[in-house]
Amino acid sequence: MNYKLVIFDFDGTLADSFPYFLRTINTLAIHYNFKQVELQHIDQLRALDARQMMKLAKLPAWKIPFIARSFIRLMARDIDQIQLFTGVPALLNQLANEGVKLAIVSSNSEANIRRVLGSDNAVLIQHYACGTALFGKQRKFKKVMSKYRVAPSETLCIGDEIRDIDAARKVNAAIGAVSWGYTHVSALKTYSDVILFDSLDDISATVLGDR
Repeated sequence: MNYKLVIFDFDGTLADSFPYFLRTINTLAIHYNFKQVELQHIDQLRALDARQMMKLAKLPAWKIPFIARSFIRLMARDIDQIQLFTGVPALLNQLANEGVKLAIVSSNSEANIRRVLGSDNAVLIQHYACGTALFGKQRKFKKVMSKYRVAPSETLCIGDEIRDIDAARKVNAAIGAVSWGYTHVSALKTYSDVILFDSLDDISATVLGDR
């Protein structure tokens, strides 16, 4: 299958921000009064979806927007600590050169994303939908597909979390998940309708096929 539109998540998919998340999450936990993350339990937590983690942390949903904004501000301050995964620029260039439309739908800010991408890579992304609610990605997916008049069957949504999978399902788009992101690969493998990517080369091969 050749895809005309690829919608990427950002953190954990294109950008290696999970180490930074681990360095900052307990600062946010103290400030917003939710259960701190114990490093020895990281692998167990990575197997959970967002709602399960919220329940475990005793984190009410109403706090999520405030925590997200604080995390985005911290990242903006420390943006030099966030790097793209090796090979991402080459992948974006390859897809763009083949005429694939590229979008990013993320809860992070557009400013942060553009700074991490760098100007040369940022211009390859034709649509940014940023500051998205934790469980609101499907609405953004629909808008992007409508804007470019691309059918769900011609759209591939690529993320690294279970909520990304759920959102893509709701719009009937093809679903891709990377094995190097926030969610443990063992959890991603339980979803039979997900294309699991172990490398960036796997993404280009799936999107472009025999073009």
